[in-house]
Amino acid sequence: MKRLIGILFLLTSLSAFAQKKEAPLVQFTGVVYNADSASVIVPYVSVTNISQHNAVVITNFKGYFSFVAQEQDSLQFTAIGYAPVTVVIPANVKSHSYTVRVLIKPQITNLPMVRIFPWATTDEFRKDFVNAKIADDDLAIARKNISRSSITAMTNNLPRDGQEIQSANAQAFHNDIVNSHSRTNPLLNPFAWGSLIKSITDGDSK
Repeated sequence: MKRLIGILFLLTSLSAFAQKKEAPLVQFTGVVYNADSASVIVPYVSVTNISQHNAVVITNFKGYFSFVAQEQDSLQFTAIGYAPVTVVIPANVKSHSYTVRVLIKPQITNLPMVRIFPWATTDEFRKDFVNAKIADDDLAIARKNISRSSITAMTNNLPRDGQEIQSANAQAFHNDIVNSHSRTNPLLNPFAWGSLIKSITDGDSK
């Protein structure tokens, strides 16, 4: 009895396979468009022939495809960001050519939120938290900027501006004027008189 059932199953499988092989071939051609805007072409769409061992064909950059299939084959169109669409080739196709205009609808996929932490364990997080340096607030930053050491460092490093240069030149000019009128008279200098007397005693004609 089991042998008879096995033979019947084998014959049924062979019959189905023969019927499938006997299905007429069809030149399946078409273009893939965006369903929301019929004038927008969707390029590089994957066309999977579900009835023929999931054979895959890719459309070109203009969304065009053309390949040989069989009548009543189921073909699935898939692309990233679009919902899949299945097209079935009808039976008794005239002239062995079937042309379609495939419309696929955009699909938005919301991915779950992922949080990334730089610590592998809670011990590493605790260690970094304890040793973390808290940033200064605005008041602390302002106090550092107006401290004596900060102002001294900026004074030594920053170049002088135009006002400082003008003030220095004016002070130097004033000092020259004061010094030119405050020179000592050599006749009132005792060291000069001593040098003169010594020169006369030595017989220096000069």
